[in-house]
Amino acid sequence: MILVTGANGSLGSATLAALRARGATATGGSRTPGEGMRHLDFDDHMSLDLAGVSTLVLISAGYAEDDQVVGRHAAVLDAAVRDGVDHVVYTSLTTAGDHLGFALAHRATERLVRASGLPWTILRNGLYAELFGGLLTWTGDGLESAFGDGALAAVAREDLADAAAAVATHPARHSGQVHDLVGTPITAAQVAGRLGIPHRTIGLGEYRRRLLEETPGLLPFQPPMLASIATGVRHGFLDGTAPDLTDLLGRPARDPLAIAVAAASATRPETIL
Repeated sequence: MILVTGANGSLGSATLAALRARGATATGGSRTPGEGMRHLDFDDHMSLDLAGVSTLVLISAGYAEDDQVVGRHAAVLDAAVRDGVDHVVYTSLTTAGDHLGFALAHRATERLVRASGLPWTILRNGLYAELFGGLLTWTGDGLESAFGDGALAAVAREDLADAAAAVATHPARHSGQVHDLVGTPITAAQVAGRLGIPHRTIGLGEYRRRLLEETPGLLPFQPPMLASIATGVRHGFLDGTAPDLTDLLGRPARDPLAIAVAAASATRPETIL
């Protein structure tokens, strides 16, 4: 049986759906499990029951400080070793993202995966096209961002889910491999152009100020994380492509520009029509 962690999250739920569409015997694990899922709370080690799991798809438990994320992953991997899991598939961060503010937790987890003694596959996921579009800010007459003229090799979340499902259904074919799953480079200006509006660039200092002073609800680690994405895109560190994604999918990838446009449109204020 295949088990997907974080199965109520966006990537986890899409991966579980992709596995079931392939006819795989799969279930999900979550701290708030749905019907037929397992209760798995990474912060409650007593809940980490992986008995009967052949392949574990470990969706990164991000959205926390590095020590908490790595500790969660370590606990799950310990449970996987204890309960006799045959293979671990870990959703990591694209190789080009080594400099990003949230890369350390991914690379530390990759070390833990390799040191676990279990057969493994690492999926180094590119940044979502949905995220790129959602990070663009609407103004009175268009969009603005701190991305400048830089491009992001963005990926549709559903494509990453399909790739994870392809690996998890035939894990032995991918044992000991690292797949860099990046897409086609897109720019903020292209998103704005599809919408028929202008794009304006703001400075990184202004972007950080807005994150710190004008964006309620952000956790302490999130402003530096988001600022690192902006400077990475702006300065051309995240625009590289690779064939791994389409090789795993066996088809062309979804158009990241169309997905980013849809994500940007979803945040469009009603007063801007």
